[in-house]
Amino acid sequence: MPAKSAERPADVSLTIDGRAVTVPAGTTLLEAAAAAGIEVPHLCHDPSWDLPPTSSCRLCLVEIEGARAPVASCSYPATGGLVVRTDTEHLRHLRRMAVELLLSNHPHDCLTCEKAGACELQRYAYELGVRSSRFEGETVPVEPLRDGPAIVHDASKCILCGRCVEVCQEVQVNGAIDYQGRGFDTRIGLPPSKTREQSVCAECGNCIDVCPTGALSYAAAEWAGRSWELERVATICPYCGCGCTIVLHVRDGRVVRISGEPGMGVNRGLLCVKGRFGTDFIGHEERLTDPLVRRDGKLERASWDEALELVARRLAEIKAAHGPDAVGGLASAKCTNEENYVMQRFMRAVIGTNNVDHCARLCHASTVAGLARAFGSGAMTNSIADFDVADCIFVIGSNTTECHPVIGSAIKRAVRRRGVPLIVADPRAIELTEFAAVHMRQRSGTDVALVNALMHVICEEGLADEAFIAARTEGVDAVREAVRPYTPALAEKITGVPADAVVRAARLYARADAASIVYSMGITQHATGTDNVLSLANLAMLTGNVGKPGAGVNPLRGQNNVQGACDLGALPNVYPGYQKVDEADSRAKFEAAWGVALPEGPGLTVVEMIDAAHDGRLKALYVMGENPMLSDPDVNHVEEALKRLDFLVVQDIFLSETARLADVVLPAAGFAEKDGTFTNTERRVQRVRKALDPPGCAREDWHVLRDVAGRMGRAMSWPDASAIQDEIASLTPSYGGITYDRLEPPGGPGLQWPCPDADHPGTAVLHRERFARGKGRFHAVEFVPPRELPDEDYPFVLSTGRVLQHFHTGTMSRRSDVLDKLVSAGVIEVHPADAERLGIADGARVRVSSRRGRIEIAARLTERVAPGTTFLAFHYREAPANRLTLAALDPVAKIPELKVCAVRLEPCGA
Repeated sequence: MPAKSAERPADVSLTIDGRAVTVPAGTTLLEAAAAAGIEVPHLCHDPSWDLPPTSSCRLCLVEIEGARAPVASCSYPATGGLVVRTDTEHLRHLRRMAVELLLSNHPHDCLTCEKAGACELQRYAYELGVRSSRFEGETVPVEPLRDGPAIVHDASKCILCGRCVEVCQEVQVNGAIDYQGRGFDTRIGLPPSKTREQSVCAECGNCIDVCPTGALSYAAAEWAGRSWELERVATICPYCGCGCTIVLHVRDGRVVRISGEPGMGVNRGLLCVKGRFGTDFIGHEERLTDPLVRRDGKLERASWDEALELVARRLAEIKAAHGPDAVGGLASAKCTNEENYVMQRFMRAVIGTNNVDHCARLCHASTVAGLARAFGSGAMTNSIADFDVADCIFVIGSNTTECHPVIGSAIKRAVRRRGVPLIVADPRAIELTEFAAVHMRQRSGTDVALVNALMHVICEEGLADEAFIAARTEGVDAVREAVRPYTPALAEKITGVPADAVVRAARLYARADAASIVYSMGITQHATGTDNVLSLANLAMLTGNVGKPGAGVNPLRGQNNVQGACDLGALPNVYPGYQKVDEADSRAKFEAAWGVALPEGPGLTVVEMIDAAHDGRLKALYVMGENPMLSDPDVNHVEEALKRLDFLVVQDIFLSETARLADVVLPAAGFAEKDGTFTNTERRVQRVRKALDPPGCAREDWHVLRDVAGRMGRAMSWPDASAIQDEIASLTPSYGGITYDRLEPPGGPGLQWPCPDADHPGTAVLHRERFARGKGRFHAVEFVPPRELPDEDYPFVLSTGRVLQHFHTGTMSRRSDVLDKLVSAGVIEVHPADAERLGIADGARVRVSSRRGRIEIAARLTERVAPGTTFLAFHYREAPANRLTLAALDPVAKIPELKVCAVRLEPCGA
């Protein structure tokens, strides 16, 4: 177990260039000089990227009074009484010599190099007055290496500073590249004879950002422009829930590349392959540019007036004929907070129904339900930065390095740098299992039994935090009694996890001073999803791991703004801020604000709307930025239901599979074409900034909703997105202190809710002194098997999820040139033993059948899955995983069981 966090080291005082400087012990001389406002040249080390120093470039040499020779300031520690000089003639001579040596092996093509103006070698040559080199290098010119669609490596411009190696090995913790060779033959690259595709390279491209020269660059952005030719706009990534700050480089109305900015945002400048290379969809030729109206069975171009008039008229007719509850609306985790607020207000105040929901129903509805019951708030309790101080991390049901890569790297760094024990519970051998102290490979759908067994061990061995339980919780006796039968031996029978692994994991977790639970949709997408979440809440409270840094229950939200869409009331049972629609006081508050009587009872969820459409109870559906034809379970049923609607409106940036069925398609603006806010997985509200105009006649989503509302006789008007946020703040206590002014500057830290007033700094850790509900509530939970288990006809378990290079239904990522080239087709993972028995070769096409449908797809033979189980990503329209999945619902959260269903595998020739 790691030692308890040490107290802050004592300060040391020294003199640098005649200035008295006081810094914490352990600070390097380079850092101490920077703290005093003194810049020391450096190439191999870049503290802004948190790179370990290597002391190889020798530019950062400084003199210490009484020392025999200059020392490398990037690694030499500051100690009391030192007298340091950073700028003497001798040091300038040494630095000029170092630059000359670097230039001797460097092409002098600054006039045509895209790094010109941002090249650090060029900068120091200029500042030190080095016009040419007296030395002659021995490097043989080489052609730039284009191994894959993402990154270009020009070894002739490499100065062997090692920054790329450090960021790959120590920050990203992938270890894809290293030094190869010796002497003049030294180079940096992949292991000998390995291609990018064969390596562990995650294509994050962080090596490009840290490279001080033009040795690493964007394959898709060659000749796109030099730094002074590009406008830079900081905004938020449109993919997963990490909420990374990305910098758009814009030229001539086009985003030409994406970069990170050191230290900026929750990601501290680090990006994943999707954030860096996956946003070119914004300029794809298939973007919707004009409204489409179905005439004689075909979607044809129409004017905005015609389309809006048709939408307003048909919705009004259906409302008049069948009542407001015959209309439903789907908001979007891809849209801004402001747009989701306007969407739910449109449905409630204009249509008059609470039938509004979004894709959170398919990913984290059980989180909202479970954590709200246990803690009073259904959100991540801690912050991403807390992984830096956690003493133990328990990851269950989260393929973090692929689905939330920046957080995955943070977890790997905790293990690599601080020796933090990592516990992983996952049916697949995901990347994090390589870093785990314990990997519990449970059978799919047995999470409650596993967590109950962990609690059994904790109770039996006296590892519970009795003081925390007594002071801050209620209901623990029922849980103690419930977990008593779940011995490690019983857990092994149910879950397949060896009993000794359960015991080791329980001890590691319970003995840590601050233990963090991390989970995602491997926990939530079950018919017992709410029970799974309650079990994890029980585990955290049992050990006192709530309300302190480094601990907590931390659900990783799947999409960029799924947290915000929930917060802003895009749910059928709550208004913004989780104020319940069936509570009279809440309803009266919003009726007064919106000037209209509101419906009293909760509306239909996503899956219930589809069922109602299939049954004829729902007549019209307004879909904003969602694609249920790929995201929802049992898509054959979904397609039938959508075709039975009297009227379907889809508002999107592409003609999605759902949009193809619509009566009216309205073209929307993408993330880079509008202002607004997103709320990330840690409750952090951040600004989204407009960098481009939408293509053609496309409009921002809230503009479209405002115009439809006006044509239906219910005016909703704001001058801009910031005014919508002001209205949100006036009605939503947790957002009460959040305004656009407070979200400056670009790339700033944002604000974490609850932030109740203008003076509140935001809340990094929830439930510090008390739970949102007062006391934390334990819930006794019993194991219930999955709804559909393998049998003779369908002998395999299928689980679905994501891969690193793609996202959700592929509407965006599969229109990214780089991402699509990296992974252009889906596969189903099959264990080699199962494949051998069935006569399935690696790469061969197989037929996958369930009781709901079948697909054909290539097989990948891998031991990542256990025998008898398979895994399939759901991004691919040509082989939609959700044609197979089960629509069995969690009775509380109404989330479908997307993680477990029974399937049959057959070679396609059979």
